[in-house]
Amino acid sequence: MRFQDAAKDARAVVYAGIQADPLVGRIAELLADATPAERWLARAVMNGERTEPAPWRRIFPAVFAGPASTQRAEAILAASLEVATRGEAARSQYRGAVVEELTQRLLARRSSSRGPVRRERRVLFDGVRAEIHPYDVTVESDARSEVYDCKWGARGINADVLNQLDDARAHAADEDIELRAVLVIFDARRSCEIRLARSTAPHAGTRLVSIDDVGSLGEE
Repeated sequence: MRFQDAAKDARAVVYAGIQADPLVGRIAELLADATPAERWLARAVMNGERTEPAPWRRIFPAVFAGPASTQRAEAILAASLEVATRGEAARSQYRGAVVEELTQRLLARRSSSRGPVRRERRVLFDGVRAEIHPYDVTVESDARSEVYDCKWGARGINADVLNQLDDARAHAADEDIELRAVLVIFDARRSCEIRLARSTAPHAGTRLVSIDDVGSLGEE
């Protein structure tokens, strides 16, 4: 098993520009230290249904309750509104980039050193046709590598994603290598579980991390 940078096609070049936007890093850094309620605020705002700040303060009163929490909540609200006010296509790409950046930053915070955390990498196995699409985030280690696919919502869970994660894990096992396959979804765990229950694609060996427990990525 080995890792390789993804090919730079036209889509990848355009998306790389979004990934490099300072706004993505700013939101991810805020969310890395956020409370569960603050992460839900960010998700709701970035969906783009309301682009004025006042309604969100009324919808999430507890998030803006105290001086210490209010400062971060206001920063999350302001940054999320910057995403919400963009066009639908751009907003969708920014949201995906935020989840990927958040995942990378949390994994890099872990106390145990497991290898470099990288983005947009493919996993190659001898004698096995390579997948076209790269993994959003990887942790590359001789002891146990990890591959992460990141989605904004539960609707992003589909057979292609599940098959790719399970195939990578199974091919690694064929080479007597332990590979952790993880699906990070910035949505409610219950919604993700319902989506998974309806899928016939294999996913028993794939770990699910939802918006409710995404902070755990930085604590292992």
